[in-house]
Parts: sequence; structure tokens; C-alpha cells
Amino acid sequence: MLAGRSKKVIFMAKGKVDIRDVAALAGVSVGSASRVINDAENVSPETRGKVERAIAILDYRPNHTAQALRSRSSKTIGCLFTDVTNPLYARLFRSLEERLRKDGYMLLLANGLNDAQRETETLSMFSRRGMDGVIAAPGNETDAQVLAALNGLPMPVVVLDRDMATPGCDALLFDHAAGMKAAMAELFAQGHTRIALALWRASSRPVRRRIEGYRAAYKAAGLRVPDMLVQAASATSSVFADVDALLKRADRPTAIVAQGTYTLGSTLRAIEANGLRVPQDISVVTIGDTDFARDHSPSISLLNVDAQRVAELTATLLHSRMTDAAQPARSERVPLQFTDRGSIGPAPRP
Repeated sequence: MLAGRSKKVIFMAKGKVDIRDVAALAGVSVGSASRVINDAENVSPETRGKVERAIAILDYRPNHTAQALRSRSSKTIGCLFTDVTNPLYARLFRSLEERLRKDGYMLLLANGLNDAQRETETLSMFSRRGMDGVIAAPGNETDAQVLAALNGLPMPVVVLDRDMATPGCDALLFDHAAGMKAAMAELFAQGHTRIALALWRASSRPVRRRIEGYRAAYKAAGLRVPDMLVQAASATSSVFADVDALLKRADRPTAIVAQGTYTLGSTLRAIEANGLRVPQDISVVTIGDTDFARDHSPSISLLNVDAQRVAELTATLLHSRMTDAAQPARSERVPLQFTDRGSIGPAPRP
């Protein structure tokens, strides 16, 4: 029997190695070799082993572009996020990428940056490049061009945590309102009634639902909603000045729920600048898990979605739509989980 190196030399002598060479060396049909390369299910372990050994010996590299043209599958999923410099989006993208990679798909990321024209152009590019599916979380939920681009996509689409008029698209929604109510209940239980909410100024679903849950929690507790809503100009803007002003009031908040990343950072700086301690003088809850929130002393209690759960549900929705494009659109919900990390304490006595 020829050694692996000798076999490779013989096959390479005729030129570029192709699938027929793999099949010949493995002693199987070209069809069987193709099924192994494309990771089909109806392949025996023996055949798979022969083909994989032949691939290794010949150092064969499949032409995925040609495969995509023949199968009409690019093995690529387009992903439109607002801005992946946001650690919360980065963490979610990582989970989506790892989950879809198991099924042989590569995730192509694009940032919309809350620019409707950019989002529309990105969705059009996904269509031209023949993506097998699209995951979309645009910043513009009601823009006519963005909606038209989404509704016009020929491939399966999962709209991620957005309220959009996309009747043909599946949706995965985070239950922000219920999560906010749960966090508020924890604070009420510690005697807090003056609770500030620091977000950024946007009309997107996450912001709307958080405010909705905040107000509903006060109503359910029979309490008046205080004038303590702070909204930054953007997700990367500071709320330091606004939070500082709240903390200087005679009826200052005794607790703050702050959106993660930049909003949380500027909130904590304002707390420190006013000589207040967490949680002895003021309690803090953040929305979304970040390294900053974990590494702060004390670590900041949080509301968070399970990114791996989101990735699993997204993959399920995409695969289901790929299998049966005619089925009715589905909408799934993901709960937010509250985790107490030690940044919540009893409300200070007057």
C-alpha cells in the first residue's frame, strides 16, 4: 500500500486535486464523497472515515463558492446590529456565531449605527450576496425604507428584539417590561421608593419596554411615579450631569436602574462624585452583563438575557423557516433574569 505522501504526489502530478480524486483514493463513489464533504446525514461511519482520511492525505480544499452556486446555499447568515462596539451586542454576536458555526454557517456582521440609509443598504447587500438567512436588529423600527428592505428579503429573517411591521419575518423578543418589574420588586422589598431610571434617548423597543415596566411597577405597588427618568442623547453618551443633578436633590433617589455600558459608567462616576457608597447609600442595578459591571466593587446586580438561549432560539427559527418557508411567522419571547451581586441594600433612613 502506498504511503500517504506517495499517494498525494501521484494525485498531484495530474494537477489540482478535486472531489473525484478524493473519491478514488477513498474507494467510494463521487456522490458518497460529496455527501461527506457537505456533511449529509445519510452516510455510514465507515464511508465517512474513508473520505475524511482521503481528504487529509490529499489536503483537499472544497470549492465552497462552486458548491454554493450548485446548491444555492452560501452557508452564510447576515447579521445587522446597531453597533457591536456595545459589549452587550458583542456578547450576543459571539453566542450567535458559535451556535450557527455548529451547523456550518458563517455569520457576517454589519453595523447599522442607527442610520436608516445604511441599514437599508446593508439589507440590500445581504440579498445580493445570497445569504441563507438574516438576523436583524435595526435601530430604525418604523422607517419605511428599512421596513421595505426587510420585507423584500427572499431568505428567512429573524427580527431580534424589535417591534416591526414585518409580517413575513419570525421574531425573537426580550421581555424587558417583565424584567424591569422584577428588578423594581427587589428594590421595593428593600424599602426603596425613589428609584431613578437611566437609559438613552431612543424610540426602539428595548427602551420603550423598559420605561413601560418601570412605570407599571410603580402603579402595581400603588406608588406615584417619581420624576427621575434620565435619558442620554445616545448609547455612548454620558448621563453624568443629569444623574449628578438628581443626586443633589433633597429628595434624591435611593436606587438607580441604569442601562449597561456607558450609561452605567457615568452613573457610577456621578455617585462617587457625590460621596455616596454602593450599596450603603444608594443601590444600583444594571441592564445587561458586562465586564465592567462584574469587575466593579461591589459587582453590580443586573437584569440580563441568556445569550446562549437567544442564539439557540434564533438558530431554531432560521432552520425551521429554511425547511418550510410557507409556515406562519412565529414570535418567541426570552425572559430577562435578575441576578443580585451585592449592589442592592436597604433604603437609607431619612
